[in-house]
Amino acid sequence: MRRSEVHKRELIGQRQSTGGRDLLPAGGLEFFALLARLLRRPRRGDRRLPLIWLVRSDTPDLMVPLRRFLGQGPRRRVPHGVLDADAPPGAGDVPALLRELHRQLSLEAFGAARLRFRHYPLADWLMHQSLSLGTEADDSRAALVRRLRDRRGPRTAEPVPAGGDAVSIVSQVLLWLVRRAVPGVVFRAAVSGRVPVLGRHYNWFMRQQYLAPRQSVTFLGFAERLTAGWRDGEQPDQVNKLLLHAFLEDLRQAYRRRPWRPSDWRRTAYPALLLDHVAPGNVGGELVRLVGDVRTETGRNDPLLIVVAGGRPPPELPEPHPLTDAEEAYGEWAEALPEMRRLRRTGAWLVALRPDDTDTGPPSRGGVRPFSAPDPPWWSRRFLPAALCLVLLAAGGAWVGSRWGPGCHPPLTGGEISVVKVGGECIGYSDSAAQVFNNDPGQERLRTIQRRIFAQNRAAEEVWQRSDRRRPFLTLVYLGTLTGNRTRADEESYVSEREELEGMATAQHALLKESAGADGAALLRIVVANGGRQMRYADRAVAMLAELARDDPTILGVVGLVESRTSTARALRELNQVGLPVLAPTLSADRMDANSRLYLQISAPNADQVKMVDAYAQQVLKVDEAHIYYTTLEGSSLTEDLYVGTLVDGLRQRFGARVKRLDEWRTGQRLTTECGYSGLLFYAGRWSEFDGFLRALRECGDDPPRHLVADDSANRYMANPGLRAAAPGNLPVTYVSKAALATCEALRAAQGRRDDARASFLAWIQADDLLDPPRCRPETGQPVGERVSLAYDASMMMVRAVESLAARLHHADPRQRWEPTSVNPVGVHAEVLRQNAGNGYPGVAGLIQFTPDSGEPVDKRLALMRVEQVPDVATAPVEVFRCGVADRPGPAACGRV
Repeated sequence: MRRSEVHKRELIGQRQSTGGRDLLPAGGLEFFALLARLLRRPRRGDRRLPLIWLVRSDTPDLMVPLRRFLGQGPRRRVPHGVLDADAPPGAGDVPALLRELHRQLSLEAFGAARLRFRHYPLADWLMHQSLSLGTEADDSRAALVRRLRDRRGPRTAEPVPAGGDAVSIVSQVLLWLVRRAVPGVVFRAAVSGRVPVLGRHYNWFMRQQYLAPRQSVTFLGFAERLTAGWRDGEQPDQVNKLLLHAFLEDLRQAYRRRPWRPSDWRRTAYPALLLDHVAPGNVGGELVRLVGDVRTETGRNDPLLIVVAGGRPPPELPEPHPLTDAEEAYGEWAEALPEMRRLRRTGAWLVALRPDDTDTGPPSRGGVRPFSAPDPPWWSRRFLPAALCLVLLAAGGAWVGSRWGPGCHPPLTGGEISVVKVGGECIGYSDSAAQVFNNDPGQERLRTIQRRIFAQNRAAEEVWQRSDRRRPFLTLVYLGTLTGNRTRADEESYVSEREELEGMATAQHALLKESAGADGAALLRIVVANGGRQMRYADRAVAMLAELARDDPTILGVVGLVESRTSTARALRELNQVGLPVLAPTLSADRMDANSRLYLQISAPNADQVKMVDAYAQQVLKVDEAHIYYTTLEGSSLTEDLYVGTLVDGLRQRFGARVKRLDEWRTGQRLTTECGYSGLLFYAGRWSEFDGFLRALRECGDDPPRHLVADDSANRYMANPGLRAAAPGNLPVTYVSKAALATCEALRAAQGRRDDARASFLAWIQADDLLDPPRCRPETGQPVGERVSLAYDASMMMVRAVESLAARLHHADPRQRWEPTSVNPVGVHAEVLRQNAGNGYPGVAGLIQFTPDSGEPVDKRLALMRVEQVPDVATAPVEVFRCGVADRPGPAACGRV
């Protein structure tokens, strides 16, 4: 079936639904089928549109059904205009016809976005402007500039501000000047043609070919030539062609298809012009001629389909085709058009059609359905931008949700913050309260100390600025396990981390309390970083810290790391590559220093802990055998848990045949075989399972084991009153302590001996504006915490090294500003070792001494603390045994207290 037959079937209306059918001449359906095909815009590319000349005869007039065909579509109508050359609007010339066509096509009355014109209205407006010919050229140019600028948007008169203070007046005057000057500057740039983005429609006039625009040099000069009076010297035909060319250019731009603008693809039907009573000599015939000339001379197609009706067509056209051959006539024209354009033939764009005089049958009375513009592609519908935005928002939300989350997101305010969500945990670093790690219930004390540190960070920055940057300023990073533990709402699960942060906050607080005139006293800023549960994401955190260290020369070291694991060892190796020293307050797995040449350990290694337990068993308990139980957390092992692994290996080697049982204990395992056991029952596991271990021993009732000793990890359990409440009350526990010299009792005794370092530390932790709650107050009895003094010592070691370097650097000029790049992390590590080479560093938790080839301390004080009734949290533990030196180098003897 031919395509014309398909369109004819689509156009034939249902007879029962047509109230007033149009009387069509023979071939009318074929003509409307061709018209529908030409109006329907192809999905790809665009077609050349002819000027169709309908020759009037005695047959029924086609213009009436044409108006109904275009103007009564049920949904999206064709943008169209209807003009009559016998009754032209206005002055009856071509500009008047174009003005009326512009008015009709600009209406938002076709079920789609209205057509917007930019070039034609400007050209038509210029032709209506009148400049006085007798005035100076500069004056007429200035008048035109004012009118053009006002056409863009009239300026409102604004009085010069007056009144108020000087600052207010100056700001208001500046704002007034900006409002007056900026629009003029933008306009001048637009009409100059020198700024590519601005004034593209002005530049178009200088690039088109009519009226020789290059002779005017600038757009303003060309615009003057279009104004009334000035254009009298121009050829009217050229002026009309410019107007028509501008009109068609606006249609071309309205029908552009740009991939990035789906709305461009909603125009699925070409606009049409119906022009009646056209003759070669009237204004209608003139417009038809001009359209053909502009299309041929510019070589550009446009989307306007023009249908004219009149008497005989121009004589240069061949004999009109009958309406029944409309499709064939269009095909012949489309094939011949390229050659006729090349030869610039008159009437190259015209296709003349006439009613078929040879048709002897009655005229067609079938109704013709009004034409509706085809529906736009689904991806160009109006819902698509909203749907696409929703999809992008959903995808962005999913990506943000996978990368960040509540309590873990980039800062909306200032601060050094970089976080990412990994495995459900917030990994990264922060130095600002805009990001506080861990929003789990029951961990308020952990969040409180972070906020205290961040507040002191701001205070340190302010003090440094007030000192004119004379005081040394350094940044230490705390890297620990701040998320990931399973915990109850009433259980504090991050005691170690919280205590280490409290120790660093105490050091920071002490430095802030130094005299404002103490230019040699350093100031400390602390960045808090999270490596995730069991430090499993420490490598991600270290990579982020490496970037921070490259940008921030004040970062001189890392404190923390909390647990001795293979992930921690890997983090140490990565930090060593970055060049950042690590001071570990509590790590004690043997040979952790093998992972970094910049590693310094504050606590005694496991080997010393094993020696002390053996000495205690032999000298105090007088027992010859031992049962040892160890634990590793879920998902861990002895190989991965370096603390438990090296501790168990050390016990096995030290006790040898005296170890009668060495087993891994798991939650739920019964321990009734240990009831009444008189030897050493040693718990060599992690604190998190110690609660279950004690619960299992509750089955012993009145016959508990005689000598239960736990490693130093049990400190975290002993610091948790909620967990201790469920322990058996008749089972004494002895456990290892790394900071027995910094208990409340020991600190008060040191204060009585006028030990200035420990007395100052005691004063800081008792202060109202630091720790919550304050420590060692007689009325509360709140203990210090095992790790507070150890982290304090680690921080102060770095601070004293920086102060020593600063003193040497500023020896010639103590008032010189501190330059952070004058020291580097490796140099500070070397200074720590240099200061330690003599008598060691006198820490609050004991003397810290290093050998030149090791980062493990030598003869560091260890002690055994005993609790008679575990649920009794009001009674302080009692030191029963100790090893290592306290404050002065000497023999590291072990003995009963």
